[in-house]
Amino acid sequence: VGTRDGLQMEQAFVPTEDKIALVDALSDAGLAKIEVTAFVSPSAIPALRDAEIVMREIARRPGVVYAALVPNVRGAERAIEARTDELNLVMSASETHNLANLRMTRAQSFASLAQVVAAAQGAGVAV
Repeated sequence: VGTRDGLQMEQAFVPTEDKIALVDALSDAGLAKIEVTAFVSPSAIPALRDAEIVMREIARRPGVVYAALVPNVRGAERAIEARTDELNLVMSASETHNLANLRMTRAQSFASLAQVVAAAQGAGVAV
């Protein structure tokens, strides 16, 4: 998850080409699954505003699963369009954290994630 979780915390924007090179290097190193990015609002996490470009331009290695975190159906649609292999869902167990992190109640998140799963299943993308 380093290319998603690690890079989203950086204060300075990591250039798109560097992100692509990092994912490619991890693929070459033999990782079986890489959580490449997150398809979130650029206003919420500006560091990942290039998610579509990164996901589309990585060199895909046979046998490697390229995943992305998606918090809602719009993120899922973007990820599916960018040829993401697997969607990782996010929801907090704590109501307070879920509101702070996703700006939704847990009930709203659960309903939203059901839509994500339906979209993924309709597109033949793993969750």
